[in-house]
Amino acid sequence: MLFAEKHVTHKFSRSRLKERNEALSVLLELSNLLSSALDGETLLKGALSIVLKHFGFNAGRIYLMDSKKQCLILAGHRGLDVSGLETIQLDEGFSGKSARTKSFIAQHVSELEDKKRSAFLSKKGLKIIICVPFIVMERVEGVMNLAAKKIIELDQERMDLLMTMGHQIGVAISHTRIYRDLQQKLKEVDEKQETIKFFAYSISHDLKSPAIGLYGLTERFYRQYDELLDDTGKVYCDQILKTAKQIVTLAEQINDYIATRELPLCLERVGGREMLALLRQEFSETLKERNITLSEPPFLPEILMDELLITRAFRNLLDNALKYGGERLSKIRIGYEQNRSHHIFSVTDNGGGIDQEEAEKLFQLFQRLETSRQIAGSGMGLAIVKEIAKKHLGDVWVESVPGRGATFYLSVSRNLESMDS
Repeated sequence: MLFAEKHVTHKFSRSRLKERNEALSVLLELSNLLSSALDGETLLKGALSIVLKHFGFNAGRIYLMDSKKQCLILAGHRGLDVSGLETIQLDEGFSGKSARTKSFIAQHVSELEDKKRSAFLSKKGLKIIICVPFIVMERVEGVMNLAAKKIIELDQERMDLLMTMGHQIGVAISHTRIYRDLQQKLKEVDEKQETIKFFAYSISHDLKSPAIGLYGLTERFYRQYDELLDDTGKVYCDQILKTAKQIVTLAEQINDYIATRELPLCLERVGGREMLALLRQEFSETLKERNITLSEPPFLPEILMDELLITRAFRNLLDNALKYGGERLSKIRIGYEQNRSHHIFSVTDNGGGIDQEEAEKLFQLFQRLETSRQIAGSGMGLAIVKEIAKKHLGDVWVESVPGRGATFYLSVSRNLESMDS
């Protein structure tokens, strides 16, 4: 049909569609049901009711293919006793044949090969049976077995409609299975996460207490018996002290990492100057001993963020610069800029630098560069910084050239007000 007008407006009406095209109307009704039902039982019962009502069938059964594709399992029924019909093998009866051959089958009850079955259905007054396979991407998801007490006229259009409806039901069944499997997987992931968190908390707690005890006992031993120890004994004591301290640090950082991921943000407006002043005081002794200057940006606005987490991120970045900057490190500069979406902080040092190809590994758990193996560290500091950035809808990255220092960037979203509210 051609229209002279540039635009055609047509208000949709289901009742008028039914008058114009009954087949499209029933497909629409089935589609609405299948798109709204998430559980398989509701889906199949509703779909079977629509088919029986539209075509005038008196009874129906829906079978789904089992997971091993070896038999059909009854999943829904209406209008007929199903005792003894809960499972059908693929080489059994017309339902099995329909699934096996992917074919639409219609047959008079009187002509069934199984005469006992024929007599049973005849007693119920049934005259015709039809089997519709649910074919999705050349795969049979199940079959729909229909029966009527009167002869139903079947032309190509009605058979095509039944097969199309079978396809729709099959697609919905497939999606329902995927949804159910996904929900199960998510449940398993949640359970594993809880187990991992419990394990991590337990390990970190169980590691920390004996490590502190070991450190204290060794330190007391070293102090009281220093004169009795030879050089080798003193080296051993020193190594025990360093190892115990590393265990304590690792336990604390495991707890920090879990807390960073699990605890909700505590957003407040934070003055950047005050935060950096506290950090400067915290690192002042180390900076003075190593003759390193720490410079700050000339301007820092008040920023909506979690002060505890962002302070921890800066602490880790400064600690990282001090640890890995090397002997040549003499300057650390904290920078600030902003764009339309983010506040962007930076920590720049003039130390040894990092190979850019390996730089991204630094933000993964327990990842350390080969060049830093001799430096004490847990491999968690920058992973914690990354988690803090993600929680602030930002990111963390590094730019560096070996021998020319490194700059670590930390961005914080300027649109955290919605999270705060």
